Amino acid sequence: MNGSDTIGIIKGIGPATEPLFHKIGIATLQDLVDYYPRSYTDFSHITNIRDIEPGLVTIKAKIIKVTGRYVRRGMHITEAVAEDSTGSIRMVWFNQPYRATSIGSEADYFISGMFELSRQKMVLMNPTIEKVSDLPISTARIVPRYKETKGLKSNQIRKSIREILSYIKSAPETLPEWVLNEQDLIPRHEALLAMHFPESSEHLDEAKKRLGFEEVFELALASLLNKDEHDQEHALNIVFNQKLAKDFVGHLPFELTPDQKRVTWQIYQDMASANCMNRLIEGDVGSGKTVVATMAALMVLAQELQVAFMAPTELLARQHADTIHSLLKPIGLEGSVGLLVGGMSMSQKKVMHERIDSGDVRFIIGTHALIQDKVNMKNLGLVIIDEQHRFGVSQRKQLQKKAGHMPHVLSMTATPIPRTLALTLYGELDISIISSKPKGRKAIETNIISPNSTKTIHAYIDLEIDKGRQVFVVCPLISESEVLQTVHSVGKVHKELAEGPFKHRRVGLLHGKLPADEKNAIMQDFIDKKIDILVSTTVIEVGVDVPNATVMLIQSADRFGLAQLHQLRGRVGRSEHQGYCYLVLSDSKAPSKRLQIFERNNDGFKLAELDLELRGPGAIYGTFQHGQLDLRVAKLTDVKLIEAARQSARRFIKKDEKMVYYKHLADRVNTLRSVTNLN
Repeated sequence: MNGSDTIGIIKGIGPATEPLFHKIGIATLQDLVDYYPRSYTDFSHITNIRDIEPGLVTIKAKIIKVTGRYVRRGMHITEAVAEDSTGSIRMVWFNQPYRATSIGSEADYFISGMFELSRQKMVLMNPTIEKVSDLPISTARIVPRYKETKGLKSNQIRKSIREILSYIKSAPETLPEWVLNEQDLIPRHEALLAMHFPESSEHLDEAKKRLGFEEVFELALASLLNKDEHDQEHALNIVFNQKLAKDFVGHLPFELTPDQKRVTWQIYQDMASANCMNRLIEGDVGSGKTVVATMAALMVLAQELQVAFMAPTELLARQHADTIHSLLKPIGLEGSVGLLVGGMSMSQKKVMHERIDSGDVRFIIGTHALIQDKVNMKNLGLVIIDEQHRFGVSQRKQLQKKAGHMPHVLSMTATPIPRTLALTLYGELDISIISSKPKGRKAIETNIISPNSTKTIHAYIDLEIDKGRQVFVVCPLISESEVLQTVHSVGKVHKELAEGPFKHRRVGLLHGKLPADEKNAIMQDFIDKKIDILVSTTVIEVGVDVPNATVMLIQSADRFGLAQLHQLRGRVGRSEHQGYCYLVLSDSKAPSKRLQIFERNNDGFKLAELDLELRGPGAIYGTFQHGQLDLRVAKLTDVKLIEAARQSARRFIKKDEKMVYYKHLADRVNTLRSVTNLN
């Protein structure tokens, strides 16, 4: 057997079953081995019948007195009695008529299930049974549960994996022996076997430790190799101009926070060195990252070099252009700012291309339009990427290649990244954190609201609008869903508000399916205070800055993740006015632990840590990098394991280990480098 062999060679997988495996991403033997269980049920303790207690149990017994019958409305009930040398027990199956004919009276069976009260009698309810063997599939062991699809259950997946045990046992080692010894890790083939057929809970823990370590080791090695490669690159030396910096700060209408000053100085030191800057600014919503980015650009502009500022959406690009233009105007540099976005006319784009090519425009702000072949930036000294995780690696590389040399790179994100995640994923970046908020900014008041209390909230909103303030109402869906009937759609909510409690107000509608120019026009109307209430989907999640908006009402708030809720909440309270965030539940049930945590916590970094604890292992980037960076075993809260893996990765490089000797590791690391590399 080879890992690339199709699963069709496995006994029990035929033409009808194979497409079902494909549906869950399993096409080859290696795919099947790498399809780790999502949970486990411990049926490993075999109990005598006389000793069993309510709960999950496993017995070894013969089955006698099997009967089956149909009752009302076509329901079928199969009843049987199992007995061992210590006693007997009653079993019941619902709608499994085949049971009566499939059970042999002479065979010994492993029987696992829930022993519970039914109709005033204790019974084994819908138990799993299989003939006694040395390697049971679904009973008498720690039973893995897999993510299923219609027509393909965990039992079929377990059977298929048992058919390829010889292949699993021959899996080659992927880590150096010294790493296994130093970190006390079991061999890879043993870990893979234990994931699917654990001998004990301790054995399973060892497997998770080994495979989780390997996941983080691969990520750490990829990021460290990227950093080493990046450190070899030489960039243009950007000299610090103290007079210009003081002049800029002196004209600001606000005082810089200590964090803004510290991070700006770190950037100045980076750009003044011989190596390329590759720094990520993490700043919670409303922390003032754009001002820091503008201060970084100042030094580049002073040397007659160009700056490219790339935003994820046209709306954000326009907002950044307006903000940066106003920041630079007091010191006479506003003429260097230019905007290039897809929504501009062909003639406008042509003029901008010519101005960029001539060097007349040196601070170029835009979206993906910046990386088109027609855009010629000869003197690119600095690349600023806002919400950097929203761009593909190839797009970042295209932007950097335009310079003909390696420009300095400054990335920014408003998504707080927990320390363990930053170490794992962004090892090639220097990271700066802006955690303090601008002076005078008030904490946003957050409250969970029952759907029965919306009238009261509507009254509060009306009072805010009377004060001249504006309101966001965010919904998870664009249109009605038959599946999610209790979840609010933006169209329905807009109609209800505009024709009901707010028919005397100006209510706007915004969602992702609208044409780009229409979305921009609606958002601009809201910014210009021509709309009182904007009913929207999450298209306003990141970056949109409307200082006059003070209320964020989130419909069906239980449908959103913590990070997304925090981003939405950050759209309000961006001025001296008090901000409010109302979380309206889908139904009248008690709010989840997640929402309760969010209600009492305004710190994005703390929320990010709590989110990791709630989610466990899983998506690092969500859909940002199509899952290639997701962890399936390691927990990002396991600081000890992550640090150990990073230390081993450093030693691997220091020892000058040859990746060619570890094919699997080399393939995986090369893939990760291409995904994470910012070069």
